[in-house]
Amino acid sequence: MATFDELVAEGSTVPVEGWDFSWFAGRATEERPSWGYARLLGERMATARRALDLQTGGGEVLATIPRAPEVLVATEGWPANAALARERLAPLGGRVVELGEDDPLPFPDGDFDLVTSRHPVTVHWDEVARVLAPGGTYLAQHVGAGSLRELIDFMMGPQKVGRARDPELAREAATAAGLDVTDLRSEALRIEFFDVAAVIVFLRKVIWTVPGFTVAAYRDRLQALHDQIERKGPFVAHSQRFLISGRRLLR
Repeated sequence: MATFDELVAEGSTVPVEGWDFSWFAGRATEERPSWGYARLLGERMATARRALDLQTGGGEVLATIPRAPEVLVATEGWPANAALARERLAPLGGRVVELGEDDPLPFPDGDFDLVTSRHPVTVHWDEVARVLAPGGTYLAQHVGAGSLRELIDFMMGPQKVGRARDPELAREAATAAGLDVTDLRSEALRIEFFDVAAVIVFLRKVIWTVPGFTVAAYRDRLQALHDQIERKGPFVAHSQRFLISGRRLLR
């Protein structure tokens, strides 16, 4: 069995660009939502004419669609991810626009009949509604409130869970922006980390989980987590996910 220092060294050097989580096979597991976002995305993309995918990451999920619309555009704010997305989406004819999460969308009003996003950091509902054509749809899987709170509290001490990612707040904001929310579902999904290297890679990759995370700053907590896994088995946390879909009102 690998020592703590060996696992720390491994977890500190694994590349973390993009949203490919294949490295975690055998190191961590996560339940998938019952609605099957990738399947729904493929179905919606197959019937769209002009589609926009927001905060696409490295384009990993978008690249799985079996049929691309006539126009396919994706946005991404991290240059390393944008480069990966361009490579992955090129076979689909996709165009990637480097754009910060808080920047206004550089597209005309009503330019798309489908806007999608998987795990957006922020959602500017007015901008989503603006670029959707009347009758156009928004489909997304969001991270819900309190996601991974077990891991966050272990690393940082008890943290207050805010309401910013509450599904009902998303419904209210989408409705206020002019969308008719037609589907809203949420689930808590079990995550297991089998060693501390997996935790380190996850926290380096999903940087907003423990803001400012570094191995040096959190070495004592990582040691405690390693010791707990050795005594009790996998560290268990839960991700919160919700599916939201809406249609731009005809006005």
